[in-house]
Amino acid sequence: MAKTTTKKTGASIAELERQRLTSLINSMTDGVVAVDKNFKVVIYNGAALGLLDINHIQEGTPLGDVLKLVDKDEKAVTVAHLVEKRNIATISRDHRISYSDGSLVNLYISIAPVHLGYGKAADQGFVVVLRDITHEKSLEEERDEFISVVSHELRTPIAIAEGNLSNAQLLAEKQLQAPEITGSLQQAYNQVTFLSGMINDLSMLSRAEHNKLTLKTADINVHDLLNELKKLYEPQAHEKGLALHIRLDPKLELLHTSQLYVREILQNFITNAIKYTDKGSVTVAAKSTPRGVTFDVHDTGIGISKGDQEKVFQKFFRSEDFRTRQHNGTGLGLYVCAKLTKLLDATISLDSELNKGTTFSITVPNQPKK
Repeated sequence: MAKTTTKKTGASIAELERQRLTSLINSMTDGVVAVDKNFKVVIYNGAALGLLDINHIQEGTPLGDVLKLVDKDEKAVTVAHLVEKRNIATISRDHRISYSDGSLVNLYISIAPVHLGYGKAADQGFVVVLRDITHEKSLEEERDEFISVVSHELRTPIAIAEGNLSNAQLLAEKQLQAPEITGSLQQAYNQVTFLSGMINDLSMLSRAEHNKLTLKTADINVHDLLNELKKLYEPQAHEKGLALHIRLDPKLELLHTSQLYVREILQNFITNAIKYTDKGSVTVAAKSTPRGVTFDVHDTGIGISKGDQEKVFQKFFRSEDFRTRQHNGTGLGLYVCAKLTKLLDATISLDSELNKGTTFSITVPNQPKK
């Protein structure tokens, strides 16, 4: 009798806990579906039913039967495929749900692994959080289209202004014009050059967002590449009283990848290093790895806080640090670098300490030769 009573009490407690959990997730505005390790539904909330456009989910139903996902090319994707045996939370904003009438809704999807109990023997499962972001995606598309049009239309007039100002500077120097005139022309030229760089960032961003970047590979002599970059950026470094060093691994061989994108990434790293360093040096290094080459750009500048390190590769992010705000910037450079890194099948990392300096590293693998 005592054992029977204990079993009933245990069952009652379990049912009470389930009811509490159900009540908790039903208070959430996002859709929530908990599944076991085989992606069969264990529990869900009302918001999930609304997103899935159904009235009820039978416990044990495969999630793929009710959540029909497609990627941006409208190819079917399963939640299991998104997780791919990873033991960390997976977040996606690039998938849509397909309804029976053929309509599509953009989804934010978060998939987090959980243990349905304690200890190593506990059952493993996943909590899937769903949110309709169709309106957000629509606004993003409109913004991206605006950026694409603006960057295209401004490229020609800015190039003409840059050329004319450069010619005016030469004439002013030859005719020994007053320092006020040459100084004003230099300031104007610097600002137009800044605008030109911004337009290049916007143009690269537009192509990256629309998947229009293509990988054209060639053999790169890393020694030549870094020496060219040193020659290009040494005047800027010297203008701020900084030393620009190059350190090359003597074992370096040719790197087969996109020189355009590797150069773009390194230029961004070097520009930032010089911009945010007031004294000391900037060092650009390259060393051979089993798969390719690792590039490091180290500076002795202001550094990046722990909180900002998690955000620097986000689109339009700019630190609130007043020393950062003293300099012009779009918050796009490192975001574009992250996009190019993915295209190169490379890995990017950051090591920084406030007031001591920063090192950006990228390991670029050799691409297969066709």
